[in-house]
Amino acid sequence: MKKIYSLTILTLVLLACSGEKEQSVEELVATDNAEGIQKKKDELVNQQQALAVQIKQLDEKLQSISPDRNVPLITTIMVNNEEFKHYLELQGSVETKQNIVVTPETGGIITRIYVKEGQKVSRGQLLASIDDGGLSQQKAQLEIQADLAKTTYERQKRLWDQKIGSEIQYLQSKSQYESLQKGIAQINQQLSKNSVRAPFSGVIDDVITEQGNVAAPGQTQLMRLVNLSDMYIKTDVPESYITSIKEGKTVEVEFPVLGKSITSEIRQTGNFINPANRTFDVEIAVPNKDRSIKPNLTARLKINDYTNDKAILIPQSIISENADGQQYVYVLSDKKEDKATAKQVVIKTGRTQGDKIEVLSGLEENAEVIREGARSVKNGQTVKIISSNNSNA
Repeated sequence: MKKIYSLTILTLVLLACSGEKEQSVEELVATDNAEGIQKKKDELVNQQQALAVQIKQLDEKLQSISPDRNVPLITTIMVNNEEFKHYLELQGSVETKQNIVVTPETGGIITRIYVKEGQKVSRGQLLASIDDGGLSQQKAQLEIQADLAKTTYERQKRLWDQKIGSEIQYLQSKSQYESLQKGIAQINQQLSKNSVRAPFSGVIDDVITEQGNVAAPGQTQLMRLVNLSDMYIKTDVPESYITSIKEGKTVEVEFPVLGKSITSEIRQTGNFINPANRTFDVEIAVPNKDRSIKPNLTARLKINDYTNDKAILIPQSIISENADGQQYVYVLSDKKEDKATAKQVVIKTGRTQGDKIEVLSGLEENAEVIREGARSVKNGQTVKIISSNNSNA
């Protein structure tokens, strides 16, 4: 006690004698006083060394009186059977089988266009007319000749029925009449091509040409006709999925541009493997009641290619690999209160989804697996459990 009092008195005397306040590190640095800075540095280094010695002494003492000090602290998860759905993620493009550019079947001057952009039309509705180039006049002439041929044929038939006249006259009149009828029918067929009609119901998306232009058969683009009710998404699927991607499989479809998602299913799978990229085509039906989905729109697809109703899933982060390339995790054994023994278990894994992976063998339901702290654990080591959760958490 006397030593403490003496030391305190000595310290007070020294402080009183100096009469100076100790400068901080920041204040010393600002002075640019090399001698003062070096002196302060030496003091701090001596203090650091003294503290290191004291910490070492405390650490050695703790190690001798606290045997649990070096026991690893871990958290665990309890694995259970749960439903696991694996999704193949692809990108596709929206298409429609009813999206065409209408072209004429015959050539000539466009005499009239009956529709405008944005107009809804029905199948068979008249869209445009093309000059017939005199076919109407030819038809009129043939009709006059046909009327005369019909009269001649009917008279010859009546006479022949009465056994009057020759058979050859009757047959000639019949042949001429039938020939003229076929000629008229042929002209009617040609004239029908001068009337451009809608092949299906839809909307006129664009009128490309104008009245008075000359149209060439099969070449001149008149207008674009689109039907948005029968839409589908087309994508290429790698051939390795040919046994798992089939008609009727559920597909989650996302349209990033629209901020819209729908659930659909595969309506058709291709029967041909493209030798260039080893893929096959898949079509996915797209309901489009509000007409917001347009052709060539990009879509993100998640196709359910694998489902297991009783799967064991664990986080991928807790899996380690040994020198033989085997994957393993640590499970608990000989558990007593918050202490247990870590046991290394080799596992076989399957598909992944997000941060989880399916365990095919090596783990059973209700096994308690080390999660946090698994990297610092050794086989057979005693561990201390600080928390335990379900694998779904």
